[in-house]
Amino acid sequence: MYRAITRNIQVTATPRYVAERSEPDQGRHFWAYTIEVANLGQETVQLKARHWIITDANGRTEEVHGAGVVGEEPTLPPGGRFEYTSGVPLNTATGIIRGRYEMVTDTGEAFSIEIPAFSLDVPDVRRVLN
Repeated sequence: MYRAITRNIQVTATPRYVAERSEPDQGRHFWAYTIEVANLGQETVQLKARHWIITDANGRTEEVHGAGVVGEEPTLPPGGRFEYTSGVPLNTATGIIRGRYEMVTDTGEAFSIEIPAFSLDVPDVRRVLN
């Protein structure tokens, strides 16, 4: 589990390798990851956009930008939480993901929060520093 807190918003990432969707002999690996966004602060916030940076073991980087997450732009009141699961394919047995969410308060103030960098590793494979 990986965790970051920015401006009283906690983001927790839990990745897992999905062997049944992977074909290692073909250089295809797939991970699912569960993200929980928790509002630890006193103001209502809404997640408006995402920016992911995905790097494989060869140093190839892909950036993903988009509105919301999994088709939603969740609003989190104080104490509120939102959880979703998504996935990512790679052509290498290891990689790393990092990024940020663009948020807005109920008063219209925009700010960014960190998505913690998290490692994607095939179980029982030597880890590579990405």
